[in-house]
Formats: sequence, C-alpha cells, structure tokens
Amino acid sequence: MNLKVIVAIVLLAVATGVGVTSFKKTMTPYIGFKEARSASGLVQVNGKLADKDYVLKPEEQFLQFKLRDEAGDVMPVEYRGVIPGNFDQAVSVVAIGKFQGDHFEATQLLVKCPSKYQAEADKAAKGVTS
Repeated sequence: MNLKVIVAIVLLAVATGVGVTSFKKTMTPYIGFKEARSASGLVQVNGKLADKDYVLKPEEQFLQFKLRDEAGDVMPVEYRGVIPGNFDQAVSVVAIGKFQGDHFEATQLLVKCPSKYQAEADKAAKGVTS
C-alpha cells in the first residue's frame, strides 16, 4: 500500500477516536434520585415540583426547591444562576448538576411549562372554536 493511504487511514482512525471520546464526555445521563445521590459527575434528574413552597431570591440569583420523581422520592435542589421566568408555572423540571451533602446542586435548570397552545389543541379536539 502507498504510504499516503496508510497515513490517511491512521489519521482518520485517530480523529474518529478523539471525536467519540469527546462526545461521550459531554453527555450528561438522566438518572433517578437514588442514583444521583451517589453519582460522582454531572447528571440530570427530572421531576415535578414537590410543593409551591420554594425559596426565591432574585437579587442573589438563588432558588431552592424540592423535586418529586415518579416513585414519590423527594430531593432538595439548590440553584444559583438566572432564574427561569416561568418557574412558578413549571409542569416538570430537569436539574443538571451533582449531589452535594444533603441537596442536589444544580448548575442548569430546564423548565417545562404547560403550553399556551395546549388549551387551543384541546378545544380543537372537542370541536369548540374561540
């Protein structure tokens, strides 16, 4: 085989290996609350607000709340950063971070709120027009 072809194949293999390794490192898996308490790296947990009794300090960019998962397990979460404007309307919350001491320290929040279009879709399904 030609030396140029061999070098090209080796470089392609190395680039593929680096790409796959980098991609795996950036993935943050979804796990349950129990697993999150013992995980060592960044993870994603998903749940609903356990109650509307949360601590919000906008001037400090601090939010403290409790998430409840499908199994009924409750986990306290603390978040420091830009507070989502629609947090109080959240249907479910995804917190990305890691468990620290007695709470989950979120570095990022993703909030799913009821869609304003959901009511319109329900009306359309029932044959009601506005």
